[in-house]
Amino acid sequence: MGFSASTVLNIPADVGWVLERLEDSGQVAYLVGGSVRDALCGEEPSDWDIATAATPEQTATVFAGQRLLPTGLQYGTQTLLVEPDEVPMGQAVSSCGSGRPRPVQITSFRTDGSYADGRHPDKVCFSGDIVHDLARRDFTVNAMAYSPRWGLVDPFGGQCDLATRCLRAVGDADQRLQEDALRILRALRFAATLDLGIDPSLAKALHNERQLLKRVSPERIQCELMRMLPGRGIQTVLLEYGDVLAVFIPEVGDTLGFDQRSPWHSYDVWEHSVRALAAISTGDPLVRLALLLHDLGKPRCCKVDSTGRGHFKGHEQVGAEIVEQRLRALRFDNESVRIVTELVFLHMAQLKPEAAKRWLSRLGEVQLKRLIGVKRGDISAHSEETVEGRMARMDMFEQAVDAALAAGECINRCQLAVNGNDLLAIGVFPGPVFRQILDSLLQSVVDDRLPNEREVLLSEARLLWLASPQYRGT
Repeated sequence: MGFSASTVLNIPADVGWVLERLEDSGQVAYLVGGSVRDALCGEEPSDWDIATAATPEQTATVFAGQRLLPTGLQYGTQTLLVEPDEVPMGQAVSSCGSGRPRPVQITSFRTDGSYADGRHPDKVCFSGDIVHDLARRDFTVNAMAYSPRWGLVDPFGGQCDLATRCLRAVGDADQRLQEDALRILRALRFAATLDLGIDPSLAKALHNERQLLKRVSPERIQCELMRMLPGRGIQTVLLEYGDVLAVFIPEVGDTLGFDQRSPWHSYDVWEHSVRALAAISTGDPLVRLALLLHDLGKPRCCKVDSTGRGHFKGHEQVGAEIVEQRLRALRFDNESVRIVTELVFLHMAQLKPEAAKRWLSRLGEVQLKRLIGVKRGDISAHSEETVEGRMARMDMFEQAVDAALAAGECINRCQLAVNGNDLLAIGVFPGPVFRQILDSLLQSVVDDRLPNEREVLLSEARLLWLASPQYRGT
């Protein structure tokens, strides 16, 4: 049945304490799912989930008087907030830090009924059997359980699949995906983040069942997409499953196999975008998202000249409009939409060292560094013979940016040697003219037409005030 008493996993003592409390009350309890998978991989799990033979009512009795939240009671799930001082002295080993409680999710063993909505079981039945509970799960690497007392329970070969780097469905792949369409994106996320190859039967099902994603909420799609993008196996996944992403970003479908007909490009539009994303090491997920989407406007803008060469004039603007629309549909927050849309719009910008201060003033340090990351990824995915020279020019630009920052160059209004109080002191009336004058002074300083010196700027401010419509109207 896949039981192994020889497997020993290191688990925090406060999580072990929860298991012990359940078992001391006469209830069987196991760590399950991702916590077991990650521990077997030698990684610290981000979440700790426990499955138990105890019913929700029995679990509540075991932890009476403690913070037990009914986070999914209709599915038998409760979340225990384990306070550090509740664990016996010398045993608490918490990764939460700062004395914060650790959330431990406790779910009763269960079997699921049908999934009429393609996302949630219509009903659940509580079970006393851990194997029945594991049989309802999505993939074999997530269908393992562990108890310090009883060892590893692995009825579907998840440990072997981890060792051979294979993602495989529990049972029939199509049925697993039909039960819960979000599993389609979860499969891609696990393959990307764990760098797993996808079993052929699951791969076929992912393509066949991809339209089921239309049943999934935009918020859940957004979450899975952003979690998969940093994965070390993301290139392999996206090159194979672009049709899956096209379900919720239709313009991706237009880029699949789209020949760029250009000496600067060795790949079609989609492969170029995917390789650009995979080429960068930044941990900023918005940069990776911008790279994935930066050329969505190309198919709409393509013009082929008499020599057969493709041109994509204005694709950055068209792409930015598409990206804004799609990100809003996926319920990204306004700031993320603004950041990614701006990066797509500017990805063709010429970044020259002599303009470093102007770009810093326009975008700010953080966004300009993001744009540099986008440019580097984009360059990396062009024809090999073009990469070295263009990357060297990016190095020069970034060095100029770093030098300007290190020198404390004035790049925003807060760094000007004058402020609004100084304008009041020379007689400028309060109102929009304040911002206009300060913006003009900043531009002159950024462009090196004026030094950032108080008296020089005040003299210029007086001239700007005297020439303003507000002054002439007094």
